[in-house]
Amino acid sequence: MVIEIFPVPGLPDIEPGDDLTALLVEAVAPLHPRGGDILVVTHKVVSKAEGAIAPAATEEDYRNVVASEATSIIRRRGDMVIAVTRHGFVCANAGVDRSNVTGDRVVLLPRDPDRSAHRIRTRLQRDLGVDLAVVISDTFGRAWRTGVVDVAIGISGIRPILDLKGTTDMHGRLLEVTEVAIADEVAAAAELVMGKSTGIAAALVRGVAYESGVGRASELVRNPAEDMFR
Repeated sequence: MVIEIFPVPGLPDIEPGDDLTALLVEAVAPLHPRGGDILVVTHKVVSKAEGAIAPAATEEDYRNVVASEATSIIRRRGDMVIAVTRHGFVCANAGVDRSNVTGDRVVLLPRDPDRSAHRIRTRLQRDLGVDLAVVISDTFGRAWRTGVVDVAIGISGIRPILDLKGTTDMHGRLLEVTEVAIADEVAAAAELVMGKSTGIAAALVRGVAYESGVGRASELVRNPAEDMFR
């Protein structure tokens, strides 16, 4: 298996009201996408295009925005808050981000990232004539691990979890619990060619074996009753 990851250059600095889907079609077309490719788009440009931005001129403003975006607070240490968002995601500061936005503003998570991903995918299919999957990504920390990685917060056309239960390993042993977060793996791989300082907000991933179909990124959130870290 050969996996290729292509950065998607050419996107401008996105502002509320911009037609992001049209801009993505124009930017992706020169890469000659194929059926089965996966387009990964950082949530920042999706949120900005959809107007998911709030003013935050002071630290108190910022804290108030975080509080408004959180449905509950799990941990608090200094200025850092680990919160649950309305989507069910557990992340720092309820996903409220100060980077790559001009003025005294912060960027919020999209209201419905799965719907946003589906809208992008539908437009790509219509205008480019190929069946792509779409993943919207964000940068999350992880329990017990230092450093951050990109994960999937919105999906369309890809099942988020590859269930290997009932299959066997290379020695014939039955796999009883293995579930692979394939959408998260794709998001993390795409981040290798993106990043906050590069201006590259999307990447095309080719060669990944995945199960197509309907799914939601919330399927990647562990049931709180099974979550030993809360």
